[in-house]
Amino acid sequence: MAEAVLDLRALPRDKAYAELREHTTAVLAGIEDPIAAMATIASLVHNAFGFLWTGFYRVVAPGKLRVGPYQGTLGCLDIDFGRGVCGTAAATGEPVIVEDVLLHKNHIACDPRARSEIVVPVFDAHGRLIAVFDVDSAETGAFTDVDRVGLERILEWFGAIDSQA
Repeated sequence: MAEAVLDLRALPRDKAYAELREHTTAVLAGIEDPIAAMATIASLVHNAFGFLWTGFYRVVAPGKLRVGPYQGTLGCLDIDFGRGVCGTAAATGEPVIVEDVLLHKNHIACDPRARSEIVVPVFDAHGRLIAVFDVDSAETGAFTDVDRVGLERILEWFGAIDSQA
């Protein structure tokens, strides 16, 4: 039953991401719709780890992100490239891990409970940035390189689609 939501908090993080990637691949088999995939991935990651906020900011115009499918409290609606952690990841095309958002000068506070954040750029089959994947935690130092690698592997799904088709 591929549609079941997994709670993977009891597993070591690397093993949890490996299991979640397999599960995500099974759930998205035959799907080509990037928005449906974003909604599914946001839900699966959010529930697997119990994060505070989990979701996508989609590229909707040159230099502009807009909130996409997510789980959690309200997010920012629009973010310019270079603004905040999401805008920085979009502008550089590189993942960003923030150990303590209260000490990060470029952080946008959407939920005052957020203490750490990871943002991973999402690319389509042509290497075009189509979104960033943003995860917030209520705990300081919640994300490491293990999370970056795990999320990048899950988000590789988008590398098989043509976002302009």
